[in-house]
Amino acid sequence: MSGALEKTIAILEYLAARPEGAPLASIATDLNQLRSACHRTLQELIGFGYVRALPQRGSYALTSKLASLGLSFLSKSGVVDIAQPVINRLAEKTEELVRLAIVDGERLTLVAKAQGSRSGLRYDPDMGIELNLSCSAAGHAWLMTLTEDQAMQAVARQGMGDRARFGPNAPRSMRALNLLLKEHRKRGFSMVNETYAPGMNSMAAPVQRRGEPATGVIVVAGPSVRLTPARMAQFGPDLMDAAAELSAAASASPLMQAAHIGTWGNRTDGSAPAVTRRVVRR
Repeated sequence: MSGALEKTIAILEYLAARPEGAPLASIATDLNQLRSACHRTLQELIGFGYVRALPQRGSYALTSKLASLGLSFLSKSGVVDIAQPVINRLAEKTEELVRLAIVDGERLTLVAKAQGSRSGLRYDPDMGIELNLSCSAAGHAWLMTLTEDQAMQAVARQGMGDRARFGPNAPRSMRALNLLLKEHRKRGFSMVNETYAPGMNSMAAPVQRRGEPATGVIVVAGPSVRLTPARMAQFGPDLMDAAAELSAAASASPLMQAAHIGTWGNRTDGSAPAVTRRVVRR
């Protein structure tokens, strides 16, 4: 990647995490860019319609153009049309937040959701974020479809992240993470208790045809006082049924099909085991 392109993308990603905008001095300092060069890049992005200058002198923010491109892409991919009825039914059944994340190389990105809770505590993170693999139920559900070595390599490349930002039970070592993944594989889906965020539990199952790479992950998340381990075990069969339905429909979406040609390629040597779909019904 060229230096200019790398710096431009860094600015876009920086502003994407700050919807309220940021001053030029902060952008340049945090990204370790020369202020003059950073200013030129911002002016070019303004010219292309991706950035706008804020009333506060010297501050900048993204326009909606980048978000519009992403939404247009998702719309044309067909993934939301395919997934929405499935996640709507699961949200109604569990009365919790249900989300779909797409596998893109070694990234998991949330692309669709349905809120089942009608009252009380609600959990609803921003869509479009890249999920942390080491402590999210979605990350665990994808990692458990890989071999142990592949899973650890993917986490090592992303990093364990700042543990202060996650839940109190977030795994603190590769060994601890691997032990959790072994439990998930036996169960057929992941269950995490306050690992991604304090007070939040979640469960997830991979969207995966037998013998093929996972193309996505379907997640149920909610407050730990309500979505207890017992309730997650109870919802296991419903989660697995939803994942199987999405797996069967995945061929209709170019975006989900693209995941078959991901980082690990099309596996013909059995290098990444298919998930054992054994659910204990309670």
